[in-house]
Amino acid sequence: MPDAAASILRASRFFAGVRGPAFDRLTQMARVQRFSRSATIFREGDPCPGVYVVGTGLVRVYKTAPSGREHVLHLVAPGGTFAEVAAIAGFDCPANAEALEDTVCALLAAQSFAHALQEDHQLCLQLLGSMAGWVKHLVELLEDIALRDAAGRVARYLLSEADARDHTVRLPSLKKHLASHLNLTSETLSRTLRRMSDGGAIESRDDQTMVVLDRDALDQLARGEFPRI
Repeated sequence: MPDAAASILRASRFFAGVRGPAFDRLTQMARVQRFSRSATIFREGDPCPGVYVVGTGLVRVYKTAPSGREHVLHLVAPGGTFAEVAAIAGFDCPANAEALEDTVCALLAAQSFAHALQEDHQLCLQLLGSMAGWVKHLVELLEDIALRDAAGRVARYLLSEADARDHTVRLPSLKKHLASHLNLTSETLSRTLRRMSDGGAIESRDDQTMVVLDRDALDQLARGEFPRI
């Protein structure tokens, strides 16, 4: 289904800078894959299948400690990618990936993608900006853990995930995955969201949908300031 794969790639932030023949080459190698809810996409240590681009659904990328404790590294929503660094560098999967919902992805197989990078310098140049953006994202995650309190982390997450049109944020069905991603306990996350809701910064429409009502208040919290909410 080349048209479906092309549509998924076109909506991807990671490949937004890829155009022309380079983009056409990616669409030709892409294959659509479907995963049911709770399906394991790959496990840490597996050979990297390639670059996954999420079209619909939600994917949890996580690490498991020897004690069994899990930490969510990324929650990948439509338009997001995962396993891209492993595919580019040619190493095994550094984490686990699980579909939290019924999910559709476009997969750029590792070997085909590596060949494209070796043969197409223009593609490499077009992806440099995306890689720089990924590094910036990782630095921001580190800042969240080291420099922001619970309210600041939650506020920044809500601001980054809010839909530009209707200001809605769709939370994972199990909030413990979001709590893990933000390095919080589930109780702290629930308490923080409740305080933001009581203060009028957000509104809960249902268990999975929040609406941002006061971006300025959330922005202040994300910066470490203390608005009256």
